[in-house]
Amino acid sequence: MTGKLPPSFLEKYVWRRHGRDDPRVLVGPGIGEDAAVIDMGDRVLVLHSDPITEAVEGIGWLALNIAANDVATAGAKPLWASVTILLPEGFSEKLLDEITRDLHRAAEELGVSIVGGHTEEAPRLDRPILVVTMLGEAPRDRYVRTGGAKPGDAVLVVKSAGLEGTSILAKDFRDVLESQGIGDNLLEKAAGFAAEVSIVREALLLAEMGATSLHDPTEGGLIGGLVEVALASGKTLEVWEKDVPVKPETRRICEALGLDPLKLISSGALIATVPPEKLGQVKEALNSMGIEYGVAGRVHEGAAKLIIHRIEGRTEEYEEPPVDELARVWEKHGSGD
Repeated sequence: MTGKLPPSFLEKYVWRRHGRDDPRVLVGPGIGEDAAVIDMGDRVLVLHSDPITEAVEGIGWLALNIAANDVATAGAKPLWASVTILLPEGFSEKLLDEITRDLHRAAEELGVSIVGGHTEEAPRLDRPILVVTMLGEAPRDRYVRTGGAKPGDAVLVVKSAGLEGTSILAKDFRDVLESQGIGDNLLEKAAGFAAEVSIVREALLLAEMGATSLHDPTEGGLIGGLVEVALASGKTLEVWEKDVPVKPETRRICEALGLDPLKLISSGALIATVPPEKLGQVKEALNSMGIEYGVAGRVHEGAAKLIIHRIEGRTEEYEEPPVDELARVWEKHGSGD
């Protein structure tokens, strides 16, 4: 099954093999810690790298925004990017034009400079793959870790679960969804969710307001992101599905394909843990800006795991992130054609 490797593999083969120990590395490799933080004196440099492997349409725009999200969830403003573009054999000039045009548009919207990278035609690819390395900076006393959740904190889900996955499904698997009775109007609206993928504004706001942990759920969906917060923080997260925002279009598409919307790649959502004494101010700020959110759970002392109470009444526990639902769709339906 494709997707992120389990934490046990990363612990055994990846995180410990990081070369020289450097005291200036404040946050390095670890579960859920998507951005490195490096001490630069009165400021920190935040660095993140991410591939886009499961999308085709709008891949340039998605790639830059998703990498920017991970820098912003560390409390840093995204500023510079390096982009690697891997193109399938026999690619069309139109494909490269679309990718770079979307990269440029996203960079202008975010205020990011693309400062370098690499572009090549790669063997045995059936679709383009982009890897973006994003850098940003923040005051040294205000960066945020995924692993900062504290007992008693409220767990907030900002915006909506499954936004990125819904958009990808509506674009790249349109024929499959139409065969399941999904109409054009719903598909057009769902495809437009890609425009909501950025959470830079929301993450920087919550970092400034004192969130103890920020994390954007990507592969493995909201459940995967919540598990990563729990593992990184060494705490138990308890969450109620009924309080998680999920758009009706996401629910309908997931029902048609037999998918769990909480396990669908979820860039565009933001997980935040907030101290109880700051929750009122945070809610007021989100409400004043018209930002959708749900207070979905609490952080508890205890084993590092996620407990989620499902709408149907059952309770599930996770100690590792699940496989993303989008990977299952690719395996079953290929490109959707």
